[in-house]
Amino acid sequence: MSGCYDLLHSGHVAFFKEASQFGDLYVGIGSDQTIEELKGRHTINSEQERLYMVKSVRHVTDAFINSGSGIMDFARELTEINPDYFVVNEDGYSPAKKKMCDELGIELKVLERIPDAGLPARSTTAIRSSDNCTLPYRIDLAGTWIDQPYVSKYHPGWAITLSLEPVIEYNERCGMSTSTRNAAKKIWPYTLPIEKPERLAEILFKFENDPGSEIISGAQDAIGICMPGLVRHYYDNAYWPKQFESVNDEDILSWLEDHLYMVLLWPRPYGLDLLKETSINTENVESLANASDRAWKAIQQKSLNEFAAAFLDSFHAQTRMFPAMVNNEVNQVIDSYRSQALAWKLAGAGGGGYLILLAEKPVKGAMKIKVRRKETGI
Repeated sequence: MSGCYDLLHSGHVAFFKEASQFGDLYVGIGSDQTIEELKGRHTINSEQERLYMVKSVRHVTDAFINSGSGIMDFARELTEINPDYFVVNEDGYSPAKKKMCDELGIELKVLERIPDAGLPARSTTAIRSSDNCTLPYRIDLAGTWIDQPYVSKYHPGWAITLSLEPVIEYNERCGMSTSTRNAAKKIWPYTLPIEKPERLAEILFKFENDPGSEIISGAQDAIGICMPGLVRHYYDNAYWPKQFESVNDEDILSWLEDHLYMVLLWPRPYGLDLLKETSINTENVESLANASDRAWKAIQQKSLNEFAAAFLDSFHAQTRMFPAMVNNEVNQVIDSYRSQALAWKLAGAGGGGYLILLAEKPVKGAMKIKVRRKETGI
């Protein structure tokens, strides 16, 4: 197995214990540089401290610092050790890991996060959040890109965002609004203040985008982070929406949690130019807007099949306008989930990141989401 193992806790030990049932357990640890590249932050404990602690766990046969970088930083060590099994948990699974294991003849085991008897569930993200940053993330469900005037000038429409609790520390450059969230940390280092969410979103949007900026980060990122629940926002040739509509109904939010899953791909490549080749025109933008309208209505009715059709149509409209969002590698991953999912799209601008799946039943190895609820009185 391989991971960060910062702030070693009982959840890690339970994971090691369960994994050791398959045989001698060897643990690869991400270097300080790798963690900073993927998470956009320094570790609390250095790689040598983390190595010392992991080696001290009785379930671990041996541990080492991975020699590579990125999500597949363990590739060399895995090839050299050539184990019978490679063990991950659900938020550590990725199609790239599955592909490598298949090529090496190694069985990939995906374990659930189950605490040992009598102990609470633990994760590094939750522990860091308990006294550190609890700012939300967001995913975009439909209509994305229409928050840019060079898109909405062809046809007005709604973007739909869903605010997420930070139960997972999502990777940088992965379409989870991490750059906007990092900007929010400069204003509110630990948590959002008690203020009208729409006002907070406007503050964050203006803070991130200095006057005269040539490239403007779309408003949907700030809105998705600051406004809880499900929100749609209407754009018409302007950077800031003319109208907002929110849904905080518990039945609808729970329904979305039951059917939306995420799969880790890889960080979007540095230097990917989504605007190098585009097909932004009235037909494609109108298709994007219409798909968003249908998605919104289907969610209100909790109609899974209609939502899936609109979800997919919105993604197809995006990729027609911005073909660089997808490539052969991304399409191969999508193909591998066609039998399990009703629809799919990439988080954010694509090229990698996270694949969002809409499914009737739980998707093995995929992560569940936790929607941020509206606080009482706000």
